[in-house]
Amino acid sequence: MASAPVGSLPTLEAANKEMGFIPNLYAHLASSPVTLEAYKQLGALLEKSAFNPVEQQTLLLAISFENRCAYCVAAHSFIARNMVKADAAIIAALRGGQVLPDAKLNALANFVRAVVQERGWVADSNELKEFFAAGYTQQHALEVILGVAMKTISNYTNHLTETPLDAAFADEKWALPDDYACCKR
Repeated sequence: MASAPVGSLPTLEAANKEMGFIPNLYAHLASSPVTLEAYKQLGALLEKSAFNPVEQQTLLLAISFENRCAYCVAAHSFIARNMVKADAAIIAALRGGQVLPDAKLNALANFVRAVVQERGWVADSNELKEFFAAGYTQQHALEVILGVAMKTISNYTNHLTETPLDAAFADEKWALPDDYACCKR
């Protein structure tokens, strides 16, 4: 924190007070006070969304999985398991890119994956139809975009800076499943 720009100090101090430590992601984001603030504000807005806490973690984990962000998959697995108390089978399915055992959450995860994979070009997709059929609304669809914006900041920051995993999240360490068909660069 001593080397952080003055503009980042209030956010870092608040994170330290709230969590008991400054996550490595925040330490990297602190190099740009406005980026750190944007990330925190987007997270606060997502908490006010129409999604409940389990749905919020479902969408954040699905985005992080699609973006291959080991840090964020671990961090959100920790949050989902320990703070939100999400079902372990749901967390495992999200970490593996698999079908979720809950139909509504599965529709959410599939829609989120499609949004990320197709860069938002999902207006005529089956995933959007299934998302709406599961009871979600246009408001929810737009709030998925909010989550994508938030996770793009953190996922891409972690890729750029090769953020090391915090000890607090070590039990949730993650790597892309070997059997997941994706293009590796």
